[in-house]
Amino acid sequence: MAGLIARRARRQATFRWIVVVVLGIFFLLPLVAMLMFTIREPGGQYTFDTWRQFFDWPQLANTYPELWEGMKSSGGLVLLTVALMLVMLVPTVVWTRLRLPWLRRVVEYLCLLPLTIPAIVLVVGLAPVYAWVTYFLGGSALTLTFAYTVLVLPYAYRAIDAGLSGIDVRTLSEAARSLGASWGTVMWRVVLPNIRSAVLSAAFLTVALVLGEFTIASLLNRTNLQVAVNLLGKSSATMSVAVSLAALVLAFILLFALSFASRRRGQTTRGTS
Repeated sequence: MAGLIARRARRQATFRWIVVVVLGIFFLLPLVAMLMFTIREPGGQYTFDTWRQFFDWPQLANTYPELWEGMKSSGGLVLLTVALMLVMLVPTVVWTRLRLPWLRRVVEYLCLLPLTIPAIVLVVGLAPVYAWVTYFLGGSALTLTFAYTVLVLPYAYRAIDAGLSGIDVRTLSEAARSLGASWGTVMWRVVLPNIRSAVLSAAFLTVALVLGEFTIASLLNRTNLQVAVNLLGKSSATMSVAVSLAALVLAFILLFALSFASRRRGQTTRGTS
Protein backbone atom coordinates (compact mmCIF):
# COMPACT_ATOMS: atom_id res chain seq x y z
CA MET A 1 0.00 0.00 0.00
CA ALA A 2 2.81 2.41 0.88
CA GLY A 3 4.50 1.72 -2.45
CA LEU A 4 1.26 2.36 -4.32
CA ILE A 5 0.77 5.67 -2.52
CA ALA A 6 4.37 6.67 -3.27
CA ARG A 7 4.01 5.85 -6.99
CA ARG A 8 0.76 7.80 -7.15
CA ALA A 9 2.41 10.77 -5.45
CA ARG A 10 5.32 10.64 -7.95
CA ARG A 11 2.92 10.50 -10.90
CA GLN A 12 0.98 13.46 -9.55
CA ALA A 13 4.18 15.44 -8.99
CA THR A 14 5.36 14.61 -12.51
CA PHE A 15 2.03 15.65 -13.97
CA ARG A 16 2.11 18.94 -12.07
CA TRP A 17 5.59 19.71 -13.36
CA ILE A 18 4.55 18.88 -16.92
CA VAL A 19 1.58 21.25 -16.63
CA VAL A 20 3.80 24.00 -15.16
CA VAL A 21 6.41 23.60 -17.92
CA VAL A 22 3.83 23.57 -20.73
CA LEU A 23 2.03 26.62 -19.36
CA GLY A 24 5.36 28.36 -18.74
CA ILE A 25 6.40 27.83 -22.35
CA PHE A 26 2.96 28.93 -23.54
CA PHE A 27 3.17 32.21 -21.66
CA LEU A 28 6.89 32.91 -21.96
CA LEU A 29 7.34 32.33 -25.70
CA PRO A 30 5.35 35.44 -26.73
CA LEU A 31 7.25 37.52 -24.18
CA VAL A 32 10.59 36.24 -25.47
CA ALA A 33 9.47 36.98 -29.04
CA MET A 34 8.54 40.52 -28.02
CA LEU A 35 11.94 40.98 -26.36
CA MET A 36 13.78 39.69 -29.42
CA PHE A 37 11.79 42.06 -31.62
CA THR A 38 12.89 45.04 -29.52
CA ILE A 39 16.61 44.17 -29.43
CA ARG A 40 17.25 42.64 -32.87
CA GLU A 41 18.16 44.90 -35.78
CA PRO A 42 17.46 44.07 -39.46
CA GLY A 43 21.10 43.13 -40.01
CA GLY A 44 20.99 40.46 -37.31
CA GLN A 45 22.86 42.44 -34.66
CA TYR A 46 21.47 42.88 -31.17
CA THR A 47 21.18 46.24 -29.47
CA PHE A 48 19.49 47.55 -26.34
CA ASP A 49 19.10 51.11 -27.63
CA THR A 50 15.31 50.87 -27.44
CA TRP A 51 15.40 49.84 -23.78
CA ARG A 52 18.00 52.46 -22.91
CA GLN A 53 15.74 55.07 -24.46
CA PHE A 54 12.74 53.64 -22.63
CA PHE A 55 14.40 53.92 -19.21
CA ASP A 56 15.82 57.38 -19.98
CA TRP A 57 12.58 59.11 -19.08
CA PRO A 58 13.58 62.72 -19.88
CA GLN A 59 14.63 61.65 -23.37
CA LEU A 60 11.52 59.49 -23.69
CA ALA A 61 9.32 62.46 -22.81
CA ASN A 62 11.02 64.61 -25.46
CA THR A 63 11.03 61.97 -28.19
CA TYR A 64 7.58 60.48 -27.59
CA PRO A 65 5.47 63.12 -25.83
CA GLU A 66 2.18 61.28 -26.45
CA LEU A 67 3.58 58.07 -24.93
CA TRP A 68 4.87 59.97 -21.92
CA GLU A 69 1.48 61.63 -21.49
CA GLY A 70 -0.25 58.26 -21.73
CA MET A 71 2.08 56.74 -19.13
CA LYS A 72 1.46 59.59 -16.71
CA SER A 73 -2.28 59.40 -17.28
CA SER A 74 -2.34 55.64 -16.67
CA GLY A 75 -0.27 56.08 -13.50
CA GLY A 76 -2.71 58.65 -12.19
CA LEU A 77 -5.66 56.49 -13.22
CA VAL A 78 -4.22 53.52 -11.34
CA LEU A 79 -3.93 55.48 -8.10
CA LEU A 80 -7.32 57.17 -8.38
CA THR A 81 -9.20 54.05 -9.47
CA VAL A 82 -7.73 51.89 -6.71
CA ALA A 83 -8.52 54.54 -4.10
CA LEU A 84 -12.08 55.13 -5.33
CA MET A 85 -12.79 51.40 -5.65
CA LEU A 86 -11.60 50.62 -2.12
CA VAL A 87 -13.30 53.60 -0.50
CA MET A 88 -16.57 52.80 -2.23
CA LEU A 89 -16.61 49.00 -2.19
CA VAL A 90 -15.03 47.84 1.09
CA PRO A 91 -17.35 49.75 3.47
CA THR A 92 -20.36 48.85 1.32
CA VAL A 93 -19.64 45.11 1.33
CA VAL A 94 -18.78 45.05 5.05
CA TRP A 95 -21.83 47.08 6.05
CA THR A 96 -24.07 44.91 3.90
CA ARG A 97 -22.81 41.79 5.65
CA LEU A 98 -23.19 43.30 9.10
CA ARG A 99 -26.39 45.32 8.96
CA LEU A 100 -28.18 44.72 5.67
CA PRO A 101 -27.77 41.03 4.75
CA TRP A 102 -30.99 41.14 2.73
CA LEU A 103 -29.29 43.59 0.36
CA ARG A 104 -26.33 41.32 -0.30
CA ARG A 105 -27.81 39.78 -3.46
CA VAL A 106 -28.75 43.19 -4.80
CA VAL A 107 -25.24 44.56 -4.22
CA GLU A 108 -23.73 41.44 -5.79
CA TYR A 109 -25.98 41.78 -8.83
CA LEU A 110 -25.10 45.44 -9.32
CA CYS A 111 -21.37 44.80 -8.93
CA LEU A 112 -21.37 41.88 -11.38
CA LEU A 113 -23.57 43.64 -13.94
CA PRO A 114 -20.64 45.23 -15.88
CA LEU A 115 -19.48 41.72 -16.81
CA THR A 116 -22.62 41.25 -18.92
CA ILE A 117 -22.23 44.53 -20.80
CA PRO A 118 -19.59 44.73 -23.58
CA ALA A 119 -17.24 47.70 -23.33
CA ILE A 120 -18.39 49.04 -26.69
CA VAL A 121 -22.00 49.07 -25.43
CA LEU A 122 -20.95 50.60 -22.13
CA VAL A 123 -19.32 53.50 -23.98
CA VAL A 124 -22.64 54.31 -25.67
CA GLY A 125 -24.19 54.84 -22.26
CA LEU A 126 -21.16 56.64 -20.84
CA ALA A 127 -20.77 59.10 -23.71
CA PRO A 128 -23.66 61.42 -22.63
CA VAL A 129 -22.49 61.21 -19.02
CA TYR A 130 -18.96 62.12 -20.00
CA ALA A 131 -20.22 65.09 -21.96
CA TRP A 132 -21.26 66.55 -18.59
CA VAL A 133 -18.09 65.29 -16.91
CA THR A 134 -16.04 67.11 -19.54
CA TYR A 135 -18.13 70.24 -19.06
CA PHE A 136 -17.58 70.32 -15.28
CA LEU A 137 -14.16 68.67 -14.88
CA GLY A 138 -12.50 69.15 -18.25
CA GLY A 139 -11.28 66.61 -20.76
CA SER A 140 -8.44 65.14 -18.72
CA ALA A 141 -7.82 61.41 -19.06
CA LEU A 142 -8.05 61.17 -15.27
CA THR A 143 -11.82 61.46 -15.56
CA LEU A 144 -11.76 57.87 -16.84
CA THR A 145 -11.46 56.92 -13.16
CA PHE A 146 -15.26 56.77 -12.89
CA ALA A 147 -15.63 54.43 -15.89
CA TYR A 148 -12.75 52.21 -14.78
CA THR A 149 -14.21 51.89 -11.29
CA VAL A 150 -17.39 50.55 -12.85
CA LEU A 151 -15.41 48.12 -15.02
CA VAL A 152 -13.41 46.72 -12.11
CA LEU A 153 -16.36 46.25 -9.74
CA PRO A 154 -17.02 42.57 -10.63
CA TYR A 155 -13.43 41.48 -10.03
CA ALA A 156 -12.88 43.63 -6.93
CA TYR A 157 -16.20 42.58 -5.41
CA ARG A 158 -15.41 38.87 -5.82
CA ALA A 159 -11.98 39.32 -4.24
CA ILE A 160 -13.24 41.30 -1.25
CA ASP A 161 -16.31 39.10 -0.77
CA ALA A 162 -14.11 35.99 -0.75
CA GLY A 163 -11.87 37.59 1.87
CA LEU A 164 -14.83 38.44 4.09
CA SER A 165 -16.22 34.92 3.71
CA GLY A 166 -13.03 33.57 5.27
CA ILE A 167 -13.51 35.41 8.58
CA ASP A 168 -16.32 35.80 11.08
CA VAL A 169 -16.71 39.51 10.49
CA ARG A 170 -19.87 39.78 12.59
CA THR A 171 -18.26 38.29 15.70
CA LEU A 172 -15.12 40.39 15.28
CA SER A 173 -17.08 43.62 14.85
CA GLU A 174 -19.40 42.90 17.77
CA ALA A 175 -16.41 42.11 20.01
CA ALA A 176 -14.73 45.37 19.02
CA ARG A 177 -17.92 47.35 19.52
CA SER A 178 -18.42 45.80 22.97
CA LEU A 179 -14.97 47.11 23.90
CA GLY A 180 -15.98 50.64 22.92
CA ALA A 181 -14.54 50.86 19.41
CA SER A 182 -16.27 53.13 16.91
CA TRP A 183 -17.35 51.85 13.50
CA GLY A 184 -14.39 53.62 11.93
CA THR A 185 -12.02 51.84 14.30
CA VAL A 186 -13.73 48.53 13.62
CA MET A 187 -13.28 49.02 9.89
CA TRP A 188 -9.69 50.26 10.04
CA ARG A 189 -8.16 48.18 12.85
CA VAL A 190 -10.27 45.01 12.89
CA VAL A 191 -11.77 44.25 9.48
CA LEU A 192 -9.10 45.56 7.10
CA PRO A 193 -6.14 43.73 8.70
CA ASN A 194 -8.05 40.46 8.38
CA ILE A 195 -8.87 40.95 4.69
CA ARG A 196 -5.53 42.42 3.68
CA SER A 197 -4.90 39.75 1.05
CA ALA A 198 -8.36 40.28 -0.44
CA VAL A 199 -7.82 44.05 -0.60
CA LEU A 200 -4.44 43.52 -2.27
CA SER A 201 -6.07 41.18 -4.76
CA ALA A 202 -8.71 43.76 -5.62
CA ALA A 203 -6.06 46.49 -5.93
CA PHE A 204 -3.80 44.43 -8.21
CA LEU A 205 -6.72 43.39 -10.41
CA THR A 206 -7.60 47.06 -10.71
CA VAL A 207 -4.02 47.92 -11.72
CA ALA A 208 -4.04 45.21 -14.38
CA LEU A 209 -7.37 46.38 -15.81
CA VAL A 210 -6.41 50.06 -15.89
CA LEU A 211 -3.05 49.39 -17.55
CA GLY A 212 -4.64 47.19 -20.21
CA GLU A 213 -7.86 49.08 -21.03
CA PHE A 214 -8.11 50.51 -24.54
CA THR A 215 -11.70 50.55 -25.84
CA ILE A 216 -13.31 53.09 -23.53
CA ALA A 217 -10.33 55.47 -23.56
CA SER A 218 -10.10 55.35 -27.35
CA LEU A 219 -13.81 55.89 -27.98
CA LEU A 220 -14.02 58.69 -25.41
CA ASN A 221 -10.96 60.39 -26.98
CA ARG A 222 -8.76 60.11 -23.91
CA THR A 223 -5.08 59.20 -24.06
CA ASN A 224 -3.99 56.48 -21.70
CA LEU A 225 -1.12 54.00 -21.98
CA GLN A 226 -2.78 51.62 -24.45
CA VAL A 227 -4.07 54.40 -26.69
CA ALA A 228 -0.58 55.93 -26.74
CA VAL A 229 0.97 52.53 -27.56
CA ASN A 230 -1.51 52.07 -30.41
CA LEU A 231 -0.63 55.48 -31.85
CA LEU A 232 3.09 54.87 -31.34
CA GLY A 233 2.90 51.59 -33.22
CA LYS A 234 2.28 53.52 -36.43
CA SER A 235 5.59 55.36 -36.17
CA SER A 236 7.86 53.26 -33.92
CA ALA A 237 6.84 49.62 -33.67
CA THR A 238 9.92 48.71 -31.64
CA MET A 239 9.19 51.18 -28.86
CA SER A 240 5.48 50.29 -28.78
CA VAL A 241 6.32 46.59 -28.34
CA ALA A 242 8.85 47.47 -25.62
CA VAL A 243 6.22 49.45 -23.70
CA SER A 244 3.70 46.62 -24.07
CA LEU A 245 6.26 44.11 -22.80
CA ALA A 246 7.08 46.31 -19.83
CA ALA A 247 3.37 46.55 -18.95
CA LEU A 248 2.98 42.75 -19.15
CA VAL A 249 6.05 42.18 -16.97
CA LEU A 250 4.69 44.67 -14.45
CA ALA A 251 1.42 42.72 -14.32
CA PHE A 252 3.33 39.46 -13.70
CA ILE A 253 5.35 41.11 -10.94
CA LEU A 254 2.16 42.29 -9.27
CA LEU A 255 0.68 38.79 -9.43
CA PHE A 256 3.81 37.30 -7.88
CA ALA A 257 3.75 39.98 -5.19
CA LEU A 258 0.11 39.12 -4.47
CA SER A 259 0.96 35.42 -4.22
CA PHE A 260 3.87 36.16 -1.89
CA ALA A 261 1.76 38.43 0.32
CA SER A 262 -1.03 35.83 0.52
CA ARG A 263 1.45 33.08 1.43
CA ARG A 264 3.02 35.19 4.17
CA ARG A 265 -0.43 36.03 5.48
CA GLY A 266 -1.34 32.34 5.62
CA GLN A 267 1.89 31.45 7.41
CA THR A 268 1.35 34.24 9.95
CA THR A 269 -2.21 33.07 10.59
CA ARG A 270 -1.12 29.47 11.11
CA GLY A 271 1.69 30.61 13.40
CA THR A 272 -0.59 32.66 15.63
CA SER A 273 -3.19 29.92 15.82
